[in-house]
Amino acid sequence: MLRKLYTKKDIAGAVKRLARSIERDFPGEEILFVCLLKGSFMFTSDLVRNIRNPSKIDFMRVSSYGKAMKSGGKITVTKDLEEDVEGKNIIVVEDIIDSGLTLKSISDMLKSRNPKTFKICALIDKKVRREVDVEGDYVGFTIEDGFVVGYGIDYAEQYRNYPEIYVVEENRNEKH
Repeated sequence: MLRKLYTKKDIAGAVKRLARSIERDFPGEEILFVCLLKGSFMFTSDLVRNIRNPSKIDFMRVSSYGKAMKSGGKITVTKDLEEDVEGKNIIVVEDIIDSGLTLKSISDMLKSRNPKTFKICALIDKKVRREVDVEGDYVGFTIEDGFVVGYGIDYAEQYRNYPEIYVVEENRNEKH
C-alpha cells in the first residue's frame, strides 16, 4: 500500500527553493550537476530547469540497493562521469540520503579529482538511517524513516513514473 507523502506542488516548491539557494551560493558561476542514476533523474531535470546559472549535467550510475529495500553497503560504479571535474563547481544531485554509504563513497571519489567546490543536493534526507558522516548542502525534505517511491525513486524498478512521492507501507507489492 502507498501513502502519499509529498504532492506535485510540494515537490515543485522544494525544487524552486533549492534552485534559488544554489543560485545565491554560485552567483553567475558555471555549475556541473552530477545526476546519480537512476533515482535522481527527474529531480535533476526539474532542478536544472529552475537554475539560471550556466550549467552542465553529467551522469553517474552507482548501485548499493539492487532489488532490496535496504542498502547492502557495497557500492558499485556502473557508469562514471564523462566530464573532467577538476577546477569546476560540482553539485551531486541525489534522490535520498539514507545510510550515506553510497554518497560518502561518491563524495570521496569526486573530491579526489580536485573540483573547485563540491556540494550535495538531495531531494530527501533520512538522517535516522545514517551510518556514515555525510550531509546534504541543499535538502528538499527531511523525513524520519520510511521507504519512499515516486518522482524517479523506485522499489525494484517500479513506481519511478509516479509524479508524487509515496511511503511504501504493509503489502509492498500493492499499488494505489
